[in-house]
Amino acid sequence: MNAMEDLIIARTAKTPEVGFLALDKTMTLSGRSIPENSIQFFEPLLAWTESFCKSCEGQVEVHVKLEYFNTSSSKCLMDLLKKLEQCSCAAEVYWYYEEEDEDMQEAGEDYAAIIQLPFKLVETSSED
Repeated sequence: MNAMEDLIIARTAKTPEVGFLALDKTMTLSGRSIPENSIQFFEPLLAWTESFCKSCEGQVEVHVKLEYFNTSSSKCLMDLLKKLEQCSCAAEVYWYYEEEDEDMQEAGEDYAAIIQLPFKLVETSSED
């Protein structure tokens, strides 16, 4: 098996930072996700995940640390989690939200109810 390339994308004002690390078996999204074209932004993430899932073993940690995302990002995020749901390895999702942010907490609960993966809701204080 050849080693997969990591997928690293720097954060912008409209797109989250992406750190998908094959060897570490961690996938992290952090920041804001309000791209002009969510499908275009998420396409390489979905492709990477699909390819990663073909050869992964063991436990994968998915860290979602989004401050805010728009409706089209929400759908793309769902597609990403659904890909992980079908993955050969065991994925676990850590959904981070600030203590006052009920919208992000509820979004995490909604995904947890739909996606058949272990979900951990992680409350953070706004100083973190």
